[in-house]
Amino acid sequence: MSDRIFAAIWLALCLGGMVIAWQIQSEYSYEPVGPRPFPLTILGLMAICALLMLFRKPDTIQWPTQGTLKRLVALALMLMLYGWLFETLGFALCTTLLTFGIGMLFGARWWAAALSGVIMGLTLFYAFDRLLDVTLPMGSWLS
Repeated sequence: MSDRIFAAIWLALCLGGMVIAWQIQSEYSYEPVGPRPFPLTILGLMAICALLMLFRKPDTIQWPTQGTLKRLVALALMLMLYGWLFETLGFALCTTLLTFGIGMLFGARWWAAALSGVIMGLTLFYAFDRLLDVTLPMGSWLS
């Protein structure tokens, strides 16, 4: 039953997103089709998945254990902190801390989580900033 409730909410959000995406207009034509098709396509595919989930034969559901629920709450809190501290700490440091925290949640050793966090933060910053030319915040704590 919970998967059908989730699918119904997901479908409603997709339809609402499609209404919003339909209103996207560009001041100038930089592509032949404009900026509208990408969000409409993604939301349309998500709506199809929600419909499939809504009308499929329900599985027997086993709710997660108490430990799993605590880890899910911790993960949600870490993601909220990531969004909140993103501009203050900067992309590289914030991503390093998030990767470290997720590694610890999944049972990694502290040194492996720290090493993967540093590699992930620096590699992704380099890839986005230098290779893809996406401007990312350096962090206001540096100035």
